Amino acid sequence: MGGVRELAVPFVVSGPCGVAVRDRLKHLTPQDERVLRLVGAYQGRLASRDLKARCADGLEHGAGTWASRKRGLTPQSSSRIAGAITKATHDQWALARRCQAAHIQTLEAGIRTLRHRLSLPIGAPGTKRAPGGYRSKGEWFHKSRRLAALEARHTVAVRDRQAGRVRVVRGGRRLLNTRRHLDQARLTEERWRERWEAERWFLAADGESGKRFGNETIRVTDTGEVSIKLPAPLAHLANTKHGRYTPASTVAFAHRGVEWADRVVTNRAVAYRIHHDTGRGRWYLTASWQRPTVQAVPLATARARGVIGVDTNADHFAAYHLDPHGNPTGEPHRFFYDLSGTATHRDAQIRHALTRLINWAEQTGVTTIAVEDLDFTAEKTREKHGRRKRFRRLISGIPTGKLRVRLVSMAAEHGLAVVAVDPAYTSVWGAQHWQKPLVTPHRRMSRHDAAGIAIGRRALGHPVRRRTAPPPHDRSDRAGHRTAQAGPGARGREGTRPPATDRPPGGPSPSGTRKRGPSASNTVRDAPSTHEWVQDSLMHTG
Repeated sequence: MGGVRELAVPFVVSGPCGVAVRDRLKHLTPQDERVLRLVGAYQGRLASRDLKARCADGLEHGAGTWASRKRGLTPQSSSRIAGAITKATHDQWALARRCQAAHIQTLEAGIRTLRHRLSLPIGAPGTKRAPGGYRSKGEWFHKSRRLAALEARHTVAVRDRQAGRVRVVRGGRRLLNTRRHLDQARLTEERWRERWEAERWFLAADGESGKRFGNETIRVTDTGEVSIKLPAPLAHLANTKHGRYTPASTVAFAHRGVEWADRVVTNRAVAYRIHHDTGRGRWYLTASWQRPTVQAVPLATARARGVIGVDTNADHFAAYHLDPHGNPTGEPHRFFYDLSGTATHRDAQIRHALTRLINWAEQTGVTTIAVEDLDFTAEKTREKHGRRKRFRRLISGIPTGKLRVRLVSMAAEHGLAVVAVDPAYTSVWGAQHWQKPLVTPHRRMSRHDAAGIAIGRRALGHPVRRRTAPPPHDRSDRAGHRTAQAGPGARGREGTRPPATDRPPGGPSPSGTRKRGPSASNTVRDAPSTHEWVQDSLMHTG
């Protein structure tokens, strides 16, 4: 086991804590769209100003400054809208801080790799765990300049973090940079401007338990009627009493509609967000609410009926069913998906593949799916893999974060638990110990199928390796039987097992010379010549 790192203990992943459903706002009149645009643009300007104030506060932010910002926004809108804007602003600032910390960690990983490789002689070979030196003086020179650039970026990022300074773009930095590459994005300036303004609108409201239908700002009745509380400067656009505007559209959530209706009827909190898809020219309403925290099942309970071990790859899931004892059952299953194209297409592909996986898991009767606790954050750096652009593109294309969230959410709806295991050596040990023994004339085993077995056995608490090879014949134990199932504390696990005839009944094996008692003959050839063979009449059939 020399050189093998310590493996993390498997654990049951906690279930989802929230739900979100969406429906389209159909049959909106031109006046309805005009009001929605005016309200979204007005509240978006308030949110932009509040975000600027929050970023200016930096680390000096506290409950007092938060309340001051909310008091400043209340006369321009309402108390509830001001609370929703300040909360969304704080969440956006906190997300930028987390991204800043991840960026610093990525820079530090690249700097460590560059310093290590630059310290080695030119052309020094690498090892399985550490890269070697650079191949030429020219490459060494260019990498030394890149090290200086990364160190400068790291210094600036650390200085910003210590000062509490973040860089946030309402509407998204990617969309902002698209403005300079309209030809490549196949957008006109007018279409880009429309999309940019729609992304900066603010049409959202947090839910309030105890209020009518669970939300006072954006209210949706149990019959699907939508009404919006207009901010004070736009109250003259109201078409119903109490400064509210009711569009002509109604909603009916096809997915989780009963659960949503149960909440609004009992006046429990439901948050809403209105979004405009400029590409399709459609308006959508998203409803979200929190679920009570569900205690995860114990690990022993999750292992009771076996698991489905799933190996995640760039284009498919490789799954294998294992019984509670860790034995592979049946045939390997592969669920393919295509991660090319738009984000919507990729999300649909992942969702479809997970649906097929969960349906198969229900057919097998298991209640647990085992997956690897993958995180490629430190593996995507250019410095770690150098010219291996294809491999970097491969691991960058695997949506580990979205996949984990999507799997946990979908599995919880079907009553399945998800166990996360350490991903170390699953592919190597799986291919070494399980790929070849399971190949038959009618079954083809891939390296990924064997990795699924390794993941499932690790989730069940069994060792991945099936059996250690017996020692050579020149050893003193004379090729005794050894298995990996023996624990490290078992005495004599490396030696031979003494014969059963050497142990007296109820006692340990005696010391001294081996004495084997006579055994009865099991073959006709060894039987005494005086023995007479008589055919049983009951066995005669004809």
